[in-house]
Amino acid sequence: MEEIEDEIPVISKSEIKRQMTALQKLGEELIALPKGKLNKLDLPETLRDAIDAAKRITAHGALSRQKQYIGRLMRIVDAQPIANQLERWRNNHGDENAIFHQMEHWRTKLINDDGAVTLFIADHPAADIQQLRTLIRNARKEASLQQAPKSSRALFKLIREIIEAAHPELATNDDLTEEIDED
Repeated sequence: MEEIEDEIPVISKSEIKRQMTALQKLGEELIALPKGKLNKLDLPETLRDAIDAAKRITAHGALSRQKQYIGRLMRIVDAQPIANQLERWRNNHGDENAIFHQMEHWRTKLINDDGAVTLFIADHPAADIQQLRTLIRNARKEASLQQAPKSSRALFKLIREIIEAAHPELATNDDLTEEIDED
């Protein structure tokens, strides 16, 4: 009689090293993410703490050790869902930019053209017309007085909220909010 043994696949040291390097690179991508995106990932607390610590480290050697530590932590967690989400974000970046530029276009058009309000309201009937007109008027006034574009930013934020409410599938990530707040 022949014994049937469950064969355990043998993984070479080189393959193990490639896998560990890939997990460390994934960890490096996590370090580069803004907080808004990190919050959207379901990361274990120890991994999240290690990523937050790596963001604060400035010394090259210490950062290198921290990245290796994150790589070790990545071996413990199921990294595939994290990698899949990062890939989706990479692929959607062009779409997010297009949405962002569309919102910027609306803001510019609303500030520069009186007739644009009618077009915007026609496209987005749920918009608060009074609030929209107030922000447009204030943005024009700030521009003419060469003041900080506080109302222009608020107008962009309102436009984003209106467009996202009308089309939830277009909801942008927190990167866009961070970019606007830096203006």
